[in-house]
Amino acid sequence: MKKEIISFETLLSSWSAEVTATNFPEAHSAIPSGVIPSRNEEFGDYQCETAMKLAKELKTNPRAVALTYKKAVHPDFVEKIEIAGPGFINITLKTTALAAQLEAMLADEKIGVPNLGKNQTVIIDYSSPNVAKPMHIGHIRSTVIGNSLDRLYRALGYNVIADNHLGDWGTQFGLIILGYREFADAEALKTTPVEELERIYVKSYNLSKEDEIWRERAKAELVKLQQGDKENRALWETFVELTLNEFDRIYKRLGVSFDLCRGESFYNDRLSSVIDLLKEKGLVTESNGALVCDLEADGLNIAIVRKSDGGYNYTTTDIATVMARTEEFKPAEIIYVTDERQQLHFKQFFHICKKIGVPTRLTHVWFGLMRLPEATFSTREGNVIKLEALLNEAEARALEIVKASSPGMDAAQQHEIARAVGIGAIKYTDLSQNPQSLVTFTWEKALAMDGNSGPYLQYAYARIASVRDKYAEKFPGKNPDEFPVVLTEEQERRLALKLTRFPAAVEAAAKLARPSVLADYLFDLSQAYSSFYQNVPFLKADEGVRESRIRICTLTATTLKQGLDLLGIETPERI
Repeated sequence: MKKEIISFETLLSSWSAEVTATNFPEAHSAIPSGVIPSRNEEFGDYQCETAMKLAKELKTNPRAVALTYKKAVHPDFVEKIEIAGPGFINITLKTTALAAQLEAMLADEKIGVPNLGKNQTVIIDYSSPNVAKPMHIGHIRSTVIGNSLDRLYRALGYNVIADNHLGDWGTQFGLIILGYREFADAEALKTTPVEELERIYVKSYNLSKEDEIWRERAKAELVKLQQGDKENRALWETFVELTLNEFDRIYKRLGVSFDLCRGESFYNDRLSSVIDLLKEKGLVTESNGALVCDLEADGLNIAIVRKSDGGYNYTTTDIATVMARTEEFKPAEIIYVTDERQQLHFKQFFHICKKIGVPTRLTHVWFGLMRLPEATFSTREGNVIKLEALLNEAEARALEIVKASSPGMDAAQQHEIARAVGIGAIKYTDLSQNPQSLVTFTWEKALAMDGNSGPYLQYAYARIASVRDKYAEKFPGKNPDEFPVVLTEEQERRLALKLTRFPAAVEAAAKLARPSVLADYLFDLSQAYSSFYQNVPFLKADEGVRESRIRICTLTATTLKQGLDLLGIETPERI
């Protein structure tokens, strides 16, 4: 059985915790024992600030506390521990230990990523567009952030259920059904079905604002649908099918897939029982004919769970959904990825779930909006960009870059690489930023071939991967894997240290729900490799050293490839 690779951060944190427990049993258990990468490499590889925090609680000298850690038995992979300033603990690893860790990572398919989620199920609810409306650029963030979290959790060994919770029910369908019968364009429905359904909805909605008779007719169609009218039900099913066909085509372009695709309609039969449960728990009161959960005492205002006309809203549907998911899958956690405007809704919904005894941990990962340099995207302003148009533009712009860099490449290959580069550029622009930041999208930054961009990292991977090919050409029949990893130069050691931190970056990106942590790591890794490549000889080095460096290149390329894959970004072998 293969020995599990444990990161230096984990091993050092365990050591720190043990020293604290042995020497300071009176310390509060909340004192952190974590060890982090050194902020300044001149002071060592890792630093531990436990002594500073411990001394503050115990009201004693932090340097004296730090000396306890310095004098304690060190892990065998530690070269030295030094005390700096008032009590900072700086830790330097043995270079041989770094080399051994690289050997272990090279032999591991997951290159050291731990299996933290064994036997735990996590549901990730993301993307969730509305039926009968085309996906626009506003959907890109939920889709790519959610998909990256999906990939990160799977890499960490969790059983992930990716659920696309579609908006496939509600008052809009009465308007669409009526509009469909009155002014649908049969030809447009064949060629651009979702855009035609949106046109029908917008026109019908505008009529309902001006014409009370039209509004009442639309309501009647909705009631018929809700009561199971066969004709209206068949139309609704057609709308859903047409929309899903379009969505699936876009998801395929994005490399996104789901384990479940259940819309709001899937949970309709549970809605009345949710109201019964809320009544049983004494959580609802009547207000102007509606039923509400009064959460004002908890600072969360009032949440409507049944409207005065008897209809239900998102809160009720979401409670029914989480109850169904809990019963069916028994997840440890359900993660919802939506934009920042839904924060209050999720706070209310989670609060109600807690009051009714839902055992599952519920997490809302919210993100800021995406905008063009001149304005935020807005349907009312008329500057919404369809997602498909954005993807088309990205691929077209990327194709020009590929043609310029590889003019002799086969045209079909140029288009395939342009697809990977263009889609990757859009994803990386989003994922490389803190999810909660407002993203201003520009093509110049997205497609830059230098700096922190998707194309730069894809090119870095292709360049690094080619080194092994050059070695094979120059030394046919030789196998670098037969030689041990040795670290003889400072740039070599710096790159090795960065490589050993990949598992921690993956873990942190998932734990913090910030794929940007991994993106930052990959960019830093590419920079460390660039310094390594420019300052030490490769193919001209002595035998043994040369093969070791080729193996380090291999691990760097593998790490970039796996890291970008966790962001949902492809890595062409050539750009």
